[in-house]
Formats: sequence, structure tokens, C-alpha cells
Amino acid sequence: MTRAVVVGSGPNGLAAALTLADRGVEVLVLEAAEAIGGGTRSGELTLPGLLHDECAAAHPLAVDTPFSRRFDLAAHGLTWRWPEIQYSHPLDGGTGAAAYRSVDETAVHLGRDGRRWKSLFGALAERFDGIAADVLRPMLHVPRHPIQLARLGLPSAAPVNLLAQRWSTPEAQALFAGVAAHAFRPFTSPMSSAVGIVLGTAAHRYGWPVAEGGSRSVGRAMVSMLEALGGRIETGVRVDSLEELGAPDIVMLDVRPVAAARIAGDRMPRRIARALTRYRHGPGVFKVDFAVQGGVPWAHEPSRRAGTVHVGGGLRDIAVKESLVQGGRMPEEPFVLVCQQYLADPSRSNGDVHPVYAYAHVPSGYTGDATARIEAQIERFAPGFRDRILARHRRSVAEIEAHNANYVGGDVVTGSNDPLQLVFRPRVALDPYTVGIPGVYLCSAATPPGAGAHGMCGYNAATSALRRLTRGPAPEVRPMPRPGGRDIVASRELAVPDSRR
Repeated sequence: MTRAVVVGSGPNGLAAALTLADRGVEVLVLEAAEAIGGGTRSGELTLPGLLHDECAAAHPLAVDTPFSRRFDLAAHGLTWRWPEIQYSHPLDGGTGAAAYRSVDETAVHLGRDGRRWKSLFGALAERFDGIAADVLRPMLHVPRHPIQLARLGLPSAAPVNLLAQRWSTPEAQALFAGVAAHAFRPFTSPMSSAVGIVLGTAAHRYGWPVAEGGSRSVGRAMVSMLEALGGRIETGVRVDSLEELGAPDIVMLDVRPVAAARIAGDRMPRRIARALTRYRHGPGVFKVDFAVQGGVPWAHEPSRRAGTVHVGGGLRDIAVKESLVQGGRMPEEPFVLVCQQYLADPSRSNGDVHPVYAYAHVPSGYTGDATARIEAQIERFAPGFRDRILARHRRSVAEIEAHNANYVGGDVVTGSNDPLQLVFRPRVALDPYTVGIPGVYLCSAATPPGAGAHGMCGYNAATSALRRLTRGPAPEVRPMPRPGGRDIVASRELAVPDSRR
């Protein structure tokens, strides 16, 4: 029987394990932590009976993918729940804007900017199933829906500051600025709009659901299915070298790129090792979880019904904050993301006491305590918030990285979304999951399509491994030119097909 070892039990490691086990491969998953799940772990961080997500909160790209269509996680206990409003953006004075699952409803509430909002997101949302089929694969492939992908690509290439000028009201501009800030990029940077357009479109097509019972339910469902397929998991096992794994046919590494190079050691071609060690990480986050009596009293009433609230003022305010963070400076009033998962999943609360999730964008490796700044930002748009706090749990940048080694410097999206790396991650290669060692693959969120508990990085990597396994030895590799004159090794083969091929 073909044997595989998966290093890391985050959603991508587990997705890789499931994809292999479903094809009859004997799979062993090794996890360094004592609990499985990586970024999908949840726990009672503040008070008994309050369930907090430790990293991944909402899951807009996990609902309808090649992976989710192939593996029925609902049969193993995963249930999605949606808030009434997918995300919102409060402004000073009690005004603001909100994104509904319906493009039309969102447009109505945006007033004179509604038509222009719909002109961007309406056609994309209608065609997003086809677009997602291409977006969730490596960029170097022949598009299956080229016209639809072009509709997404043209506005995505623009800097946020430029694209936001299509709207004239502060509310519409701020609504886009908040979702675009998920990219952790300066708003003047080319392609800084890409992440915001994808997540905004996904909100209108799939919504931003949460997992009932916490994001840990995602990992638990995957483990349940894996065990039903004969796979095994061992926790508390740290892997420092490929030599420790024996001689499996396939090794899947759900780790950061530099860790993959370290684990592979001299077995990895030098050019690939150099490329992986040059992989760039982005800014970090400082996270605070609150136990809040009665919920957050947002002055902007729709924000009281939103699963995610983007806090930071208007377009220009957020643009300044993101530029400061990118430059290594901590803003006095940082951009803050607040999640109210309990609105969709009341089981997370204890009576009228609710778990509230918040993090601020901070410079990579930030050593300060951002708790007071986070609370001040929320208080600014929700007067009386501080008086409702019953308990809080802080997680600094260093603690975030210690909790999950893939989050270097607090980088929870596992890599900078600068233009080159957004397209070519973790290196310039036709098959970015290969690492130049037959049978060894990288499957973390540092590979396409990037961050999120959608499992597609692991699914794509495992599909690549299976394809090569049936064809015999891995193909030769050849150097490809990299901007700046350096060479990177790339596979000759085109990357991953979806499960239907």
C-alpha cells in the first residue's frame, strides 16, 4: 500500500490527508501541538461557557469548492451558520455601511453609490462559481473561464485608493476599504484591491458563514472523516527532518516555507531552498478576545447584526494606518477587525454574555501591548463598550507565533500579499507545491490559493502528488528566471486539476 505522512494538522494538512486517504493511501498525520486544527482551533478563552475562535473566524471561501464538493463534511458534523449581515463598517456619528448576502440589498442601502457597487460586484457574484474554480488554483494554468476571470482581474490590478474612487460617498468607500484591508497591504500598492474584491464577491455569493460550535468543528469533521477512511493522527510530535519519517511514498508539509527547507535539509535543491527561505511574510496581528455583557453597543445599528465589523474610520484613515504598519510603525488608532460569531451561532454564548473576537493590524514582530488601542477603537464607534467587558484574553504577536509556528511575526495570512507573491507563491513555478524532492510537497497556506480554512492548498498539493504517483518518478526540474536575475526551480508540469477531472 502507498504510504503518506502529513506534517501539520491545520485545515490544509487535513485536506491533503483526506484527499490521499480517499484514494486508498495509508495516511499518518503528525502534529507538533497537543491539539489538532492549526488555525481552526477554538476554546473557552475568557469565561466558562463562552467559545472563542483562536484564529480563523468566518469562512467565505470554504462553502463551495472542489474540496468541499468532494468531501461531505456535513455528514461528519460540520454545520455552517450565517449572520444576517455579512460584514459592516461603522463611521463616526453613527453612520456606516453594511454588506448583505444580496448585492441588490447592499446596493439599496448604499444610496447613490448603490448602482456603482452593483456594477462591480453584481456580475462577479453571478459568475463567481466559475471564477472561484480558477482563483482557487495556482495562477500559472490555462483558465477554464477566461472571460469571467478577466472581469475579476482588471479591477483587482488596481490599488485600493484608485478603485475606491468609483464611489462618491464615504460609506461606500469605507465599506470597500474595510474588506480590502484583509490583504494587509498599503492601499497605494498595485493589486491591493484583489483580496477585497474576492472576499467582497464571496460575501454576496456564499456569505461569510461561521462553523457551528466554533471553527474547531471544521477540523473535527475532517478528522472524523479521515479516521473513517483509515487515517491516523498523532499529536505532540515535532518533525525536524525528513529522515525522522522513514521512507513514505508521499510527504506533505503543512509548514511555513523556511521550515520546509529546514526539514528537507540537503535533500532539497539549493535553488529551491533559497527561494523558500526568501519567502516574505507580512504584518502581524495582536488579538484580544472579550466576554461582553449584552454584546457590543455599536452606534451604527446594522453593525449590531453583522458577523464581521471593520473598525478604523474612513478610506483615508485606513490607508494611513496600513501604510504605517507596512513600514514597521504602530498606529495610535489601528485598523481593527471585530467578529461577532455568536450572532450566527448562539451556542457560543452563555446567556446574555457573548464572546467577541478582535485583532489589530500591527507591524511584523510587534512587541508592544495593543489591548488599550483596540478597546479605544471599538469604544469610538460603540460608546459604552468598555463598561460591558467582563473578561478579556490577550494574545501578543509572539504568543500568536508560538501558538502556530506558521504565523511568522504574527502573520496570520502566512505570507505577504505583494504583487509578485500574490501571483507566484511560494516561488515562481508551474507546480508550486513541489519542492524538488520526489514525493515531497508543500501544502500550507503559503501555497496557492493562500490563507483561509478552505483546505484548497492541501487538496491541490495532494492532487499533484497523486497525479505524479501514477506517472512514476517526478519530472525533472529546470531553472526559471526570477525578477532580479536569480533562478528558481520549477516543475515542467502544469498544476492541479480539480476533483472532477
